Amino acid sequence: MPDARTHRVAIALGSNQGDRLARLREAVEAIETSGLLVAMRVSGAYETPPEKPDDGGAFLNAVVSGDSRATPRDLLQGLLSIESRLGRVRASGVQGGPRTIDLDLVLHGASVVDEPGLHVPHPRFACRAFVLVPLAEIEPEFLEPRSGRRIHSLVAALAPASLPRVGSLRK
Repeated sequence: MPDARTHRVAIALGSNQGDRLARLREAVEAIETSGLLVAMRVSGAYETPPEKPDDGGAFLNAVVSGDSRATPRDLLQGLLSIESRLGRVRASGVQGGPRTIDLDLVLHGASVVDEPGLHVPHPRFACRAFVLVPLAEIEPEFLEPRSGRRIHSLVAALAPASLPRVGSLRK
């Protein structure tokens, strides 16, 4: 049972290099074994086109949620460490591009954080079907803290909001 120091957290996962489904499964397992989240829920994997041509090929995207006592900054550091262990190399000052694994802290309870290198809620998540659709699968009632809108309401506002679901991240 969550207590006052525990926050419901949502993390977006993406991969567009190599065996994308295997990469997402490895990331889920790493998050689970890291202790960053408990009572974890895992969405299915959805195939999505890249946002920009230089991002490379199609992505597989998913979302995990769970309870965490970690601060947003500590959670972000844990996610960056997992990315590194799974082969992600981040070029300094470069955003986008092909990614073996991408882990983004999307929501941290009702927290609103705007600091260098850390923005919670994730600045663009509310207009991205590749985050909202899998998030709505596992946490439709989650509140977006800036607007107070529920995730299912944000999905309904997208046009179109359907994505091909291509598999499960649980073996």
